[in-house]
Amino acid sequence: MEPSHSHDSLKALDYSFIQQCMHCGFCLPTCPTYDATHQERNSPRGRIALMRGIADGRSNATAVFAEEMYFCLGCLACMTACPAGVDYALLFETARAEAEMSGVLDTPARTWTRELLLKQLFTRPRLLRLVGRSLRLYQASGLQSLARKTGLVNLLPRNLRNLERQTPSARSHFSHQLIKKIESPIGVTRYRVGLLTGCVQDIVFSDINRDTVDVLLANGCEVFTPGTQYCCGSLHSHNGEPETARTLARHNLDVFGPELQHLDAIITNAAGCGSHLKTYARLLSDDSKYCVRAVEWTTKLKDISEWLIQIGIRQPLKGSKFTVTYHEACHLCHGQKISNQPRMILRGIPGLKLIELPEATWCCGSAGIYNITQPEMSQKLLERKIKHIASTGASTVAVANPGCHLQIDFGARSRGLKLRVRHPVSILAEAYRAENAKTAR
Repeated sequence: MEPSHSHDSLKALDYSFIQQCMHCGFCLPTCPTYDATHQERNSPRGRIALMRGIADGRSNATAVFAEEMYFCLGCLACMTACPAGVDYALLFETARAEAEMSGVLDTPARTWTRELLLKQLFTRPRLLRLVGRSLRLYQASGLQSLARKTGLVNLLPRNLRNLERQTPSARSHFSHQLIKKIESPIGVTRYRVGLLTGCVQDIVFSDINRDTVDVLLANGCEVFTPGTQYCCGSLHSHNGEPETARTLARHNLDVFGPELQHLDAIITNAAGCGSHLKTYARLLSDDSKYCVRAVEWTTKLKDISEWLIQIGIRQPLKGSKFTVTYHEACHLCHGQKISNQPRMILRGIPGLKLIELPEATWCCGSAGIYNITQPEMSQKLLERKIKHIASTGASTVAVANPGCHLQIDFGARSRGLKLRVRHPVSILAEAYRAENAKTAR
């Protein structure tokens, strides 16, 4: 029997979470939407006031309430600024679940789209890979280029035309084709870890997953990578589908199975996924079958940069001379409180010069699917981010989240900016390979 989760509504949520907000306003200057509009309701404090109205029974979920919750980026910068320690992440997810339960935004097209994407595509890894292969065929065959050159894409509605321009390039090989189930380091095995390959990460950035394995091997870690993994559920949890998020959490626990207890850590290289993956203990807290394993999972879940610094990273002996700046993905710095570790990795690479990025922790506008649902605000934030990146003069920007990676890469290309967008772990992997190549000669 499935456990009950009535606490997914604001009225059923422990009231202390809402009451904790002191209305001090420290969150205001850190909130990108408030900074853009200077409207109180577009701030974390204003949104919590709206949530409190529902929790108190003074108001019901309306279209205005729901639209405001989806206007929020969920960047969690307010949590870093908050002196009272308000758990805005939980409030934000509960508020969106409330909005979806109310049905105030429902239309046939919206309902169909959410069913197709959230309930079907992103809950079926093999179907997602099939879509990825179809996208790869469409792109590699030249059909995408032809459609753009002939103007066929201009026949699409404006919002779809804009979306088509941002279509990511699917990889020719996915993670299960690049990574063996178990890979062992040469020499002494110091640790045994599991690797999460993700969903979008698997289709678009399987090379980063391969780089992650190579870096772990170079640091004495044996890597266990299950072949078929599920979406972490962050997309669902952040879009008002908590029960689907729980289902996916159970699937991932089942995928790792008994192997979980033999692992020193479970590694993720995607900031947004990692922030959500660390909530499995809370997500499944009242599930008697999974709660104990969920606690173990949460305890062992580590971002790749967090893990490397924790175990004592092996500094590469060789690297290439180039300049890099580092964009802090919101759910890495604000969600997971990981900020210095990626910088420590980059600074330890010979030849690399790290240039600090102005407003490094300011959201780039990707925010999951925000660039699709709120394209105007997303573009404003992207313009701001690209302007700051260009001001550094760096040839490379390091980014530790797939959404940010795609957003910044698209922004740079659209503006004719020659910029290499790389995950910090890929830059480190390149340095390890450079020293191995020198040794081979």
